[in-house]
Amino acid sequence: MENLKIEKFTQERKLPSNIDAEQALIGSVLVNNDIIDEVANIINFKEFYDPIHSKIYDMIERLHNKGMIANPITLKTPFEKDENLSEVGGTEYLVKLTRLSSSTKQSIDYAKIIHEKFVKRELFKISENLSDDAVDEKTEKSGEDIIQDTEKSLFDLAERGTFNQSFLKFDQALDQTIEMATNAMKSGEGIVGVPTGLKDLDERLGGLHKSDLVIVAGRPSMGKTALATNIAYYAAKKILDNNEKTSVAFFSLEMSSEQLSTRIISEQSRIKSNDIRQGKITEEEFNRLIETSRNIHQLPLVIDETPAITIATLSNRARRIKRLFGLNLIVVDYIQLMKTGSKRYDGRVQEISEITQGLKALAKELTVPVLALSQLSRAVEQRDGQRPQLSDLRDSGSIEQDADVVMFVFREEYYLMGKEPKLGTIEHAEWQSKMNDILGDADIIIGKQRHGPTGNVKVEFEGMYTKFKDASKARQK
Repeated sequence: MENLKIEKFTQERKLPSNIDAEQALIGSVLVNNDIIDEVANIINFKEFYDPIHSKIYDMIERLHNKGMIANPITLKTPFEKDENLSEVGGTEYLVKLTRLSSSTKQSIDYAKIIHEKFVKRELFKISENLSDDAVDEKTEKSGEDIIQDTEKSLFDLAERGTFNQSFLKFDQALDQTIEMATNAMKSGEGIVGVPTGLKDLDERLGGLHKSDLVIVAGRPSMGKTALATNIAYYAAKKILDNNEKTSVAFFSLEMSSEQLSTRIISEQSRIKSNDIRQGKITEEEFNRLIETSRNIHQLPLVIDETPAITIATLSNRARRIKRLFGLNLIVVDYIQLMKTGSKRYDGRVQEISEITQGLKALAKELTVPVLALSQLSRAVEQRDGQRPQLSDLRDSGSIEQDADVVMFVFREEYYLMGKEPKLGTIEHAEWQSKMNDILGDADIIIGKQRHGPTGNVKVEFEGMYTKFKDASKARQK
């Protein structure tokens, strides 16, 4: 009974449309074909409500793209035997439409009206699909799947409403380059992208660039997560200090939000995270902890701690964050813990390829840098020196292929620590001397960069606070 009521209600509804605007736009285009180029970024033939108007506009675009004139005369032959056009008056209808022509400016306004009506019709379709999926007992879709599909449809529709285009004339691209250079000069730091908080690294990269996929790779315990957390915090703090309405999204597949926040407050208060967890802090440290917490309480950092998240789910949630809070940077910790949600792959290599391609596509779609962490294969530990290289990227060569920047975190201290000789021997004294020399030293190795040079950046790592910082001049030598 309830389904019948819904169906009846739907049938009685009149879908949004504006036939007058459709007629006026087509008439204007028939008189002046150049208007097509002015409205091409706003509308296409599929957005017309009247099927015959859609067909006429489609034919106009086809002729125009071939370099031919589109008017009632040139359209006569293609539509001579069209029964639908005959019903509204045949080719004489086309002549009638030309009498409704208007200026280019008005035509643009008509195109926007048509698009707006189209969007509302699409919203109605999305709501119908949502209703159908929700009440379909035979569907294999879960409630979460339905939500994700609906969110994706809504986001795609919202993006179409921004009138963006996939191409840019060279003069427009040049203007963007000049704007980028101007912003870099104004920053005083030569940074055009999202700053990392590490001066020497920012100098080498120019910050994290929009639409880039940035990979930070390393073996376990090298400090990948620590570096990503440091960058995420600094980027979010910059947003807070500048009072900007945007955010940083951190997808933590390994650590909980509580663990992540503990790391951040440990870094900033300079209190050991273990001491914070175990309550082994003095009253002075506790007061410092509270003060630090107050200072960063409003940090625009959004944490998603969903384990084994799929690339589709991550993309949908990133879109949602952008809609709700704005988005400046996405951090993913880490790629090998992600899933595709597909059963069609035989091996992990293909899955990782789809994930990295998805992350790159997301970076371009949302025009934000995506910083993703990746494990390295054990092969790196079988070489002398253990310094990582691009061939060590685990599971897939597509990580290197899809990434715009690949960085490796390397700490010689970690490997040397596991080679401690017997206490009291000459070898131990030599080992201890070497440990003292490299204690806290770390390298960020840029193995690939589309925008500039590769090479090595010296930094310092404070293990007790899981914090990276710029290396002193003495250590850089």
